[in-house]
Amino acid sequence: MKHVMEALRKREAEEKLPVIRMEIDYELVTLHDAMKAGDMEQMDASKKRLSELRKQLIEWS
Repeated sequence: MKHVMEALRKREAEEKLPVIRMEIDYELVTLHDAMKAGDMEQMDASKKRLSELRKQLIEWS
């Protein structure tokens, strides 16, 4: 049973990691645009979201 659970977790991680990486890329573009526009609210929101995504990436890696 332990091996089955490990296999399922590995498969789930293989599916989630590319999605998380794509979300990070998108949020980095959003942050870059906010920095160019001087939009402090969006910069703060993007930084917060990037922090959350970073934690998810570490958790699933």
